[in-house]
Amino acid sequence: MTSPSLDDHRQRFPALAQKAYFNYGGQGPMATDAIAAIHQAQIHSQEIGPFSGEVNSWIVQAAQKMRTTIAQELGAPVETITLTEDVSVGCNIPLWGIEWRSGDHLLLTDCEHQGIIAAALELQRRFGIEVTSCPIQETLNAGDPVAVIQQALRPQTRLVVLSHILWNTGQVLPLAEMVQVCHDRGVQVLVDAAQSVGVLPLNLTELRADYYAFTGHKWWCGPAGLGGLYIRPEASANLNPTFIGWRSITVSPTGYPTGWQSDGRKYEIATSDYALYAGLEAAIAIQNQWGTADQRYQRILHLSRLLWEKLSQLPHLTCLRTAPPEAGLVSFTLANHSHAEVVKSLEQQRIFLRTLLDPDCIRACVHYLTTEAEIDQLVNAIAQITTT
Repeated sequence: MTSPSLDDHRQRFPALAQKAYFNYGGQGPMATDAIAAIHQAQIHSQEIGPFSGEVNSWIVQAAQKMRTTIAQELGAPVETITLTEDVSVGCNIPLWGIEWRSGDHLLLTDCEHQGIIAAALELQRRFGIEVTSCPIQETLNAGDPVAVIQQALRPQTRLVVLSHILWNTGQVLPLAEMVQVCHDRGVQVLVDAAQSVGVLPLNLTELRADYYAFTGHKWWCGPAGLGGLYIRPEASANLNPTFIGWRSITVSPTGYPTGWQSDGRKYEIATSDYALYAGLEAAIAIQNQWGTADQRYQRILHLSRLLWEKLSQLPHLTCLRTAPPEAGLVSFTLANHSHAEVVKSLEQQRIFLRTLLDPDCIRACVHYLTTEAEIDQLVNAIAQITTT
């Protein structure tokens, strides 16, 4: 199938009209077809229900189709996929499902999202485990992140939590090598995949991470409120559900709970916004209509390098990376300017970025949907700000 032109493809995304959008790492814009799919699913559920045997069958089929689509995209068996609301829920399932003992060690990197840090600290308070972080950020431009992880492991380490693509600096970690180092020591790995799903061509079976938590509303450009968790089959046997509902259990003919579901449904709970399945199905299908996963990734690399090169030429601006980016996140600092005020000024010009606190910087995200003209628009606007 021939891919549509980028201009024609972009016409399907109303959020991309009359603005330059660089916030894909926060939330991706939805295509009109994906929005319509959600609406049609809501109408359909009302017409045949909203609560009936027919609706229940439709929900079961829609959920299984969603798991199958995700599994195909991520190179994983369908039974390893749990449907969640977002990355945070996906990470909390293994964080709280592990049977922690006092003295156990949980290792983070120094580039994890504050939600993960907060959960780890609460585990420390409740169970008396030790939580430490290792300095991955210092390997952004030099150093070996695998060695950093290896040196930070202890005999008591039970779990390492890291991000496949660091949300603040954009660094792509060598995940397969890190997983191998951890597994050699009997340590499990939980991956925050908020910035990697929809960007990197992925095969989770080959990566062998124990837990891989992702969302549909960022780089997949799907609806907010729907994500997932991959659980490696070897890790599932000893992972207990924390939240429990009718989707996670099996029942007897009289309705009495008899055990857990034998697949990823074991960690699902109960009623969800099932219409979102149709929205994410449509979003993934639309993305796949423009090139292969590798072609989209190569375009992201081309655009992020272009943005990085142009930004690096501006006075008073420093990109965090000293080499071309490995993904679509380009973070930078501005001397003698408030980052918050710069982002506010750009938004008034219909150019959308965001600030980050650690490190203190501005982050721009490019996707395969981004155009060279948008990059020029952003660079020219920043140049105007830095020369005034």
